[in-house]
Amino acid sequence: MLFDVISSDYKSDVLTGDTFETLKTLPDGKFDLVVSSPPYNIGKSYETKETIEKYLATQENVIRELARVLSDKGNICWQVGNYIENGEVFPLDIYYYQIFKKYGFKLRNRIIWHFGHGLHAKNRFSGRYETILWFSKTDDYIFNLDPVRVPSKYPGKLNYKGDKKGQPSGNPMGKNPSDIWEIVVQDWENELWDIPNVKSNHPEKADHPCQYPVELVERCVLALSNKESWVLDPYSGVGSTMIASLKNERNSVGIDRDENYCQITKDRLEKLRKGELKTRPINKPIHVPSANDKVAQVPKEWIGTLNY
Repeated sequence: MLFDVISSDYKSDVLTGDTFETLKTLPDGKFDLVVSSPPYNIGKSYETKETIEKYLATQENVIRELARVLSDKGNICWQVGNYIENGEVFPLDIYYYQIFKKYGFKLRNRIIWHFGHGLHAKNRFSGRYETILWFSKTDDYIFNLDPVRVPSKYPGKLNYKGDKKGQPSGNPMGKNPSDIWEIVVQDWENELWDIPNVKSNHPEKADHPCQYPVELVERCVLALSNKESWVLDPYSGVGSTMIASLKNERNSVGIDRDENYCQITKDRLEKLRKGELKTRPINKPIHVPSANDKVAQVPKEWIGTLNY
């Protein structure tokens, strides 16, 4: 999907360099929202694998700086997966929770991002989700409910007593999303967000092995920052956070040590400003293969087996 030309009134600064050292150059309290997916320490091309202890110590330095540059009404959305060592799973969100609490952050939601495709496992169940930890810096934090309301299940429900007896009891803009983690009715209906990850056939695919979708970031941007807010991604990759921010009239700063990724980010931002960048529309239904799709048909060799 292509978007109209974006106003040039909103700034997007791409900074190349070490995250911690670059953060130290940014002013106190500048950002209302931090959205990022830090390296998972799994040995990708853009990271150096370390012991879990050394990795977390490095990340604590970064989080300490994020606490400084975040405004008092600010939020952090920290997307993480799992660290694997010798076949054992280390859930990074649990380790990160302790670090954020150390610096006074308060966890508001633990959101599960579910996707249908990922790495296949042989000695454990294949992973199909990652976790987004949403922390606020204080109790007086930015939260915009209206942009993310969902249609009411029973919009015709009426008040049965009091001054408003007989009048609609709900909100005409929709209801507050539930915090029940069951089945996806709509993307904001529960805290299980069914959004496809960025693979080879995704319209946003760029030269990054762990690119996350703009659609995922947009939800955080709309709910947890205001128009004209500054949004920061300290591990910006190919610019998904910056694109989501610019699309929705926010300013942004992205930091990445890889010059190639920074250049890709700049190119993508320029295409967005020109109305030439393709992204997946927010809330677009997940593709379900039809019975006629060849790859959706059961191979004849499997017919009669346990599940077919």
